Amino acid sequence: QVFAGSSEALAVVVAATVMFAIGALDDLRELSAPAKAAGQVLSGSLLAVLGVTLFYFRVPFGQLVVLSADWATLITVLLVVVVANSVNLIDGLDGLAAGTVAIAAGAFYLYSGELQNAGLISETNLGPLLALVTLGICLGFLPHNFHPARIFMGDGGALLLGLLMASATMTVGGRVVDQFSGQVYFFFAPIAIPFLILGVPLVDVALAVARRAYRREGIATADKDHLHHRLLRMGHGHRRTVLLLWAWTALLSGVALVPTLTGSGDAVLPFALAGVAILLFFLLRPRTRLGAEREPEIQRA
Repeated sequence: QVFAGSSEALAVVVAATVMFAIGALDDLRELSAPAKAAGQVLSGSLLAVLGVTLFYFRVPFGQLVVLSADWATLITVLLVVVVANSVNLIDGLDGLAAGTVAIAAGAFYLYSGELQNAGLISETNLGPLLALVTLGICLGFLPHNFHPARIFMGDGGALLLGLLMASATMTVGGRVVDQFSGQVYFFFAPIAIPFLILGVPLVDVALAVARRAYRREGIATADKDHLHHRLLRMGHGHRRTVLLLWAWTALLSGVALVPTLTGSGDAVLPFALAGVAILLFFLLRPRTRLGAEREPEIQRA
């Protein structure tokens, strides 16, 4: 039933093929940033043309907006580019991207299942299947990619995972008219839940853009200030850094899922989000001068 009478599955296959080809070509020959961006825009455009796009968007503290065809296409392309590059940016340590996306995909599958049970999306919606496929990909790949890794996903794999998550987000969150887990706060709009679950890569890409803009560097300029780099510099080992970021993804997913699965807890969600943000701040806070002075001694030990 998911595949009958719809071009959405074909759209995902075609767009995923283009996205993977662009990433794999970059792994082999190192494409320029404009060329990579053009390929990602092409992939997102193919999704939109073949029917995978948002229909609705809820304005924070406002009303539901029905997107016109031109706005839907533009937002679809932007969402694909942002999510794909977010996953690609966190693919800096063995197992980090695969584990993070696995947790996010699993959480999103549970969330979309609740939407189906509530009758807010149809049983033929492609989103839950995409989330489950993405989870399966990551779980199959992760045993070979966890530190010390024997194989690596490269840009081809990271961009592919990003495209699949973006597609699942649009086919579920962008198709629901009603709020779901509560009526008090705007972020219970279904389109906001995937962004909460994907908090680790999205926060990382936001910080990277702000950091490079502040330094007046190109947005594609590589640096060593991503979340995982900061944790490594603080003295966490490779595996512990990966596990910490997995834990943060799981925590964000739990914050999103508890009100959904239990039907309660709406009022405490803002405080839970604030607590997660404070926890991350203290986890990544700048080291004190004493800590910086002791670091060489710790490394020698």
